[in-house]
Amino acid sequence: MRITVALVSDVAVIVRLDGEIDQDQRRPLEDVLNSAVARHLPCVVVDIAAVGFCDCTALNALLSARLAAREAGVELLIAGADRQARRLFEITGADGVLTLRTTVAGALTGAREKNG
Repeated sequence: MRITVALVSDVAVIVRLDGEIDQDQRRPLEDVLNSAVARHLPCVVVDIAAVGFCDCTALNALLSARLAAREAGVELLIAGADRQARRLFEITGADGVLTLRTTVAGALTGAREKNG
């Protein structure tokens, strides 16, 4: 798995994930998500469009990041979920608590509108 982080002015942190997410990547993923939330920008967008495989490891990291973001007053958005990821979110009920967007651009548009 490769992780890249980008800042969008004072609106958002974009965390792009690329590759397969399994137990071996749990700690680096959690660390990056926690660091993104700790920046206290209005929004963190996690782009999973290039993720080829994710299991409960990724799901748990995203759910933990959502809780941390909520406590920090930061909106966490998941962008680019493919069919397999959406299915995982649906089966586990995570789609009811995670905010999903089709694209990063769509997530950023909403974040910019919300934060003026």
